[in-house]
Amino acid sequence: MNAAGRQADPIAEYEAALTAVLHGPGGEKARMIEELWDGLADTAEAHVDEGESYERAARLAVREFGTVEEIAPVCQRELTIAQARHTARTVILIAPFLVACWYLARTSGLPGTAWQLPRTAQSLAVHLAAVAIAAALLAASTLAATGTLARRLPTPRRLPLVVAWAGTTTSVTMAVATLALAVAAALATDWPLLALAGALSAASHAVVASSARASRRCARLAVA
Repeated sequence: MNAAGRQADPIAEYEAALTAVLHGPGGEKARMIEELWDGLADTAEAHVDEGESYERAARLAVREFGTVEEIAPVCQRELTIAQARHTARTVILIAPFLVACWYLARTSGLPGTAWQLPRTAQSLAVHLAAVAIAAALLAASTLAATGTLARRLPTPRRLPLVVAWAGTTTSVTMAVATLALAVAAALATDWPLLALAGALSAASHAVVASSARASRRCARLAVA
């Protein structure tokens, strides 16, 4: 089918409209849209076999499937949970690195009592580690609640939003860790290691922040 024909196809128009309103992990969204397309195509084909023209068969299939306004909330809920799981996995992977940053700041070869700012950075690192551990525990609980436990218990409606803000908190914590490591590197004797950790912390912040931002958007759409 050429591009013009595809644009005029009721199923293609339905697919485009649904794609535009859904947000979530790219792979999950693509899989969902493909499954919906296959279902609509099979239904339309069944109507064609009954003697309907393709255009009418496609419109009947879309009508039977439900409007975009009716289907989108159900699909978005599934994508929101998928995005929450993605963010949770990201937080779990990042948390150990944040604890390692805490350890580096605590054990770095800083000058003695003349430097008050590094001591502040070390104290801050303890709080960063605590945030990382709390976020990791929440992320692990989220994976359990949306995985095996979801077969027995309903997933709490607000859980994706909680995970989104936990990811946001973790991303902010990574930004603060980057600053703390940069300060420590400027004043420490083993600054190359601290500088490398700071660069990795900045990169981790970008990854977590992006996932958390996507989770917040999905969560808002799911509860709208």
